[in-house]
Amino acid sequence: MHELVGALRSYAWGSRTVLAQLCGRPVPSAHPEAELWFGAHPADPAQVRVDGRTESLLEFVAADPQGQLGAVAPEFGGRLPFLLKILAAEEPLSLQAHPSADQARAGFERENLQRVPLDSPMRNYRDDSHKPELVVALNRFEALAGFRDPHRTVALLTALAVPELKHYIELLAAQPDSSGLRTVFTTWITLPQAMLDTLLPKVLDGCVRYLADGNEEFTPEARTVLELAEAYPGDAGVLAALLINRITLEPGQGLFLAAGNLHAYLNGVGVEIMANSDNVLRGGLTPKHVDVPELLRVLDFEPLALPIITPEPVDEHSFRYCTPATEFALRRFELEAGADPTPIPRTGPGIILCTAGTVRLLQGVDDLEITPGGAAWISAADTNIRAQAVDGAAQLFCACVGGE
Repeated sequence: MHELVGALRSYAWGSRTVLAQLCGRPVPSAHPEAELWFGAHPADPAQVRVDGRTESLLEFVAADPQGQLGAVAPEFGGRLPFLLKILAAEEPLSLQAHPSADQARAGFERENLQRVPLDSPMRNYRDDSHKPELVVALNRFEALAGFRDPHRTVALLTALAVPELKHYIELLAAQPDSSGLRTVFTTWITLPQAMLDTLLPKVLDGCVRYLADGNEEFTPEARTVLELAEAYPGDAGVLAALLINRITLEPGQGLFLAAGNLHAYLNGVGVEIMANSDNVLRGGLTPKHVDVPELLRVLDFEPLALPIITPEPVDEHSFRYCTPATEFALRRFELEAGADPTPIPRTGPGIILCTAGTVRLLQGVDDLEITPGGAAWISAADTNIRAQAVDGAAQLFCACVGGE
């Protein structure tokens, strides 16, 4: 096992305090810090410390894929198939979706043939992989995810009492399925700016009235629309938010998103794991490249029940997050002060990430201490890893290849 140092990513929606405080650095940071990447993605690989030197995990794995990845190396082309992150969202992320595996391969090949540079801001597909993802809340975590049941959306739009929405309410009520959702979403997301500038203020006024009248059923939805409009005035994504499930995760709960699910993380801190990809199709709520036709090509308009994952207890110290992803599996461990070392089971290579307290990792006569924001790389050949809290309770996550 080796110490792993995450790659810090700065985006405008990040926080100047959360990641700095977590990692024990001075607060506030000079720039908003949004993500800490622990993985071997070419865009920003983590650094692994080996024999007193530091090298990228990408190069470390590539130099000996069989030794580091073990039996899963051929299946994933000698690459680590997942990317683990700590995410700190102080402002909303873009409205987005991720492609399926077939869509990613086709899109990557198409943009290569078009000679779009990999680092171009106009690029949609930066690799040929899909990107199923799971986020686990470390604190109260707010998100939009998946198209809401159309019947509930009709009730929401009706409750806002906006005459200009009457046509869309009738359309969705007459066709309360994926086709109706596709029609309304496509119409809204492609509205000419002049029409959007007429409709959106009416909708915002309806949200203000709804809240002022003391209504409660759709309070989170109405507040979210107003907050998004303040952050992104005149953006069609604000309207689109009315069609999407508004979700609150409590600490420890997870949210899994398969290909095609429209979503936007709004606020909160979480551990996020995904297939090792950076493919994002954006539809709004961002100054970055937005490609609506390509987004519409990958979106899944089937209504989605709230995709909240309650972790499955494995024993008194560990919890498993079950998803259909084959690239990754995730467990959370709650370690008690003074308790005996806890075994860390896993399939194949893994990354152990500390999110609270101090943890001592043990392997035979070797040990490694990690603190919040710190991690360890565990090769497929490393066995009998155990973890013990040091000077108080601690929390850690273990990410490994899927198949648990």
